[in-house]
Amino acid sequence: MGTEGVSHESTATRRQTVGRYLSKMGPAWLAGAIAAGPATMASVITAGAAFEYALLWVVIASAVLGTTAQYLSMRLGLLTEAGIVGVVEEHIGEFWAWVLVIDAVLASGLAQIVIMKTLADVSAAITGVDARLWGVAWAAILAIGLAVGGYSIAELGAKVIVSAVVLAFVASVFVVPIDPGAAATGLVPVIPDGLSGALIAAGVLGGAVHITLVTMHTYTLRARGWTREEYDLGLFDVGASMLVAFGIFSLATFLVAASVLHTPDLVAAELDAAAAAEALGPLAGEYAQWLFLLGLWGAAISTLGANTVVPPYLLADKFGWEADVSDARFKVAIVAVAAVGAVGAFLEGAFFPLLVLVLAFGLIGTPFALVVVLYLLNHPDAVPEPNPRLANVGGIILVGVAAVTAGSFVRDELTVVASDPLSTSGFVVTFAVVMTVATAGLIGKYVLAVRTRSD
Repeated sequence: MGTEGVSHESTATRRQTVGRYLSKMGPAWLAGAIAAGPATMASVITAGAAFEYALLWVVIASAVLGTTAQYLSMRLGLLTEAGIVGVVEEHIGEFWAWVLVIDAVLASGLAQIVIMKTLADVSAAITGVDARLWGVAWAAILAIGLAVGGYSIAELGAKVIVSAVVLAFVASVFVVPIDPGAAATGLVPVIPDGLSGALIAAGVLGGAVHITLVTMHTYTLRARGWTREEYDLGLFDVGASMLVAFGIFSLATFLVAASVLHTPDLVAAELDAAAAAEALGPLAGEYAQWLFLLGLWGAAISTLGANTVVPPYLLADKFGWEADVSDARFKVAIVAVAAVGAVGAFLEGAFFPLLVLVLAFGLIGTPFALVVVLYLLNHPDAVPEPNPRLANVGGIILVGVAAVTAGSFVRDELTVVASDPLSTSGFVVTFAVVMTVATAGLIGKYVLAVRTRSD
């Protein structure tokens, strides 16, 4: 009886702990909102539609590696109790802080423009009102909502909308003809030949392992006032948001697309929202397109809400502002980022290929941010507590996978540059060269610092 009583008490305690954590979790949901956004939807659906199950391994790896990236970022944020830019400036140097700020702001800024195009185009498809008017309207809604409500509004929106989008795609898995045997072949790591294969693989991984997600987490932790005391809660938050919610979302979306939408000759530029909507056909029948558009619409709203606060957080940390709407400068930065996003509504063309491209572009700048985090976690003055060996191994693997995947994409972009040096591919390759040099320089600086300390 005594042992049974202890067992019941232990189970009840665990349930109370989980319940308390569920009620308090939040910072990682902002990262989850961006990860489970329209860009990831576009990449994952295109991966399944173009290559059937061949890129299943990338989808699974993206959830695991994305969780690893957020875990490392969480450790840095909680153990330093500060934003990443300020810690970089103090312990590595102002130059490196500026490189990080420019890298992250550029990636999140481009994402803001393309995701706003997505939201405006989808809003136009649903209502029949001109997309350009919707772009201006959504920019105003974002500016007002975030400038007044701040972090709490962004977090609430992320929780509600991402949960709904995840449930919609999970439900569809149970009604489509998924072939387990064929799906198992996709567990073998291989990137399909051609430009689109490398691009889509980079886009899928970039949805979960992205500089925006890595940098913003330290600030969302600060916005919630979490300290070292909330370390266990932080672990739960990351696991539930990225590994579980995002992992299920991306896996379910991919399996549905691979089973229903697969067209061997498809390339990314040929897939649009109307075609992708067919992925939900078995679930919603004649209403499939509407359901898909509403899911895409919700994902775009939650992603924009989270992404809009990223540049203001970084700039506030760099210039010493309060990272809160109580500071007029922070509020102005939010309004400015929201306004810049409105430009996206005036871009021509389909948004699906642009969404994939913007994630692949962001992945190029991500290895630098990951090296920054690992550098700081192993810097005794920045984080006195030694970084676990397993965390370092996971971080190194993460950097390697991100670099190789991004490198495959950049290598194929070189074929475009050879024929058209002034194309978008030329900008992508130039950015890749700059970030590779910066990453190599930072690694060299760390090795030098370690040697100096050992002497």
